[in-house]
Amino acid sequence: MEKYLEQIQTWLTEHPDMDTLVKLSLLLIGAWLANFIVKKVLLRGVLTVMTYTPAGKDRELLERNVIARISHVVPALVLSYGIFSVPGLPEAAAIVVSNVSKAFIVLTIARAISGVLNVINTLYERQPDAHERPIKGYLQVVTIAIYAIATILVIAALIDKSPVILLSGLGAMAAVLMLVFQDTLLSLVASVQISSNDIIRVGDWVEMPNLNVDGDVIDIALHTVKVQNWDKTISTIPTKRFISDPFKNWRGMQESGGRRVKRSLMLDQNSVHFLTKDELQGLRRFRLLKDYLANKQQEIDEWNQKLKEEGKEPVNTRRISNIGTFRAYCLNYLKNHPRIHQQMTLMVRQLNPTADGLPLEVYCFTATTEWVAYEGIQSDIFDHLISILPEFGLRVFQHPSGVDMREMVTQLKQNRHTET
Repeated sequence: MEKYLEQIQTWLTEHPDMDTLVKLSLLLIGAWLANFIVKKVLLRGVLTVMTYTPAGKDRELLERNVIARISHVVPALVLSYGIFSVPGLPEAAAIVVSNVSKAFIVLTIARAISGVLNVINTLYERQPDAHERPIKGYLQVVTIAIYAIATILVIAALIDKSPVILLSGLGAMAAVLMLVFQDTLLSLVASVQISSNDIIRVGDWVEMPNLNVDGDVIDIALHTVKVQNWDKTISTIPTKRFISDPFKNWRGMQESGGRRVKRSLMLDQNSVHFLTKDELQGLRRFRLLKDYLANKQQEIDEWNQKLKEEGKEPVNTRRISNIGTFRAYCLNYLKNHPRIHQQMTLMVRQLNPTADGLPLEVYCFTATTEWVAYEGIQSDIFDHLISILPEFGLRVFQHPSGVDMREMVTQLKQNRHTET
């Protein structure tokens, strides 16, 4: 066997071109075998062992392909150091192959480290309080720094120079780098401020009218914040805009446990009047008004008694009005409503009269912050209040419609017919 190998070596020595071709082929085969052994044997074995661990059963972590990326280093190492053992190969070609292999190794390691950072972020996001302090932006900064260093090392490997020489020239490029990475630096500062001041979190409901954004924050990255609007569209906003632009964060409302109702009933001012005895008697049927009417009547009687002779004229006396009674009814109705938060501000007030009527504003908080339930509670309250208005002799104000105009014309015709 040894004699046979010696004969082959002698023949290859006599034919240098064939010697170079054969040994270059052997080197490529060796690199291929190294790649095959690492990926098909070692890598598969490692993955098999990992299946018995919690990490190995996590498909999301396995999809990061950290181990697979590292395995690419082995065939590159074989080529990088084995290329110089190929006889007859031009030195320049060997250096190029070696330098390219080293650059590939650096790039592969950088990608593997990036994968590790993604794994760290994935594991962190599974923590219950991760949305309060997201680290995705910081990890992206580290990733950028790693790729920047990798770029310098790759260039140094390709030109076969020390990376120190390249680093010494970065001082002159500082201004250019500041211009190129301007958005990145601004986003980094914004991310730090957002995180340290707890401005927004994943899951917060934010509203930015100037950007037509209204929805939940679903992702906070270095450069962008993603918001899913209520119409299910996705808005991508630069992170720095949450520092420079005004916006509304509804987190305080969600954490308080109550959501505000602030809506007005527009009443026809012509329907406002003092209550007659018969009307008072009819309103005493209302359970929510019994105490109010009794106390109010006692207060008014005591006031009127002090007027003596002047009190004989109704114009000088105090009387109960239908709008005041309705306002008291609304307040008691809200105080007895099971879905209204009783520990938060609760009031019913009049606002300044307008051309559209007299606003009677209901100001309270529901006992839930869930949107659909909130809208249902709010609607139920005003359904009831509008429906019960006629009991107090009040009317809702609204501009005349086509039906109103037709009824008016019909009434005029009937009046003319009666007169004739």
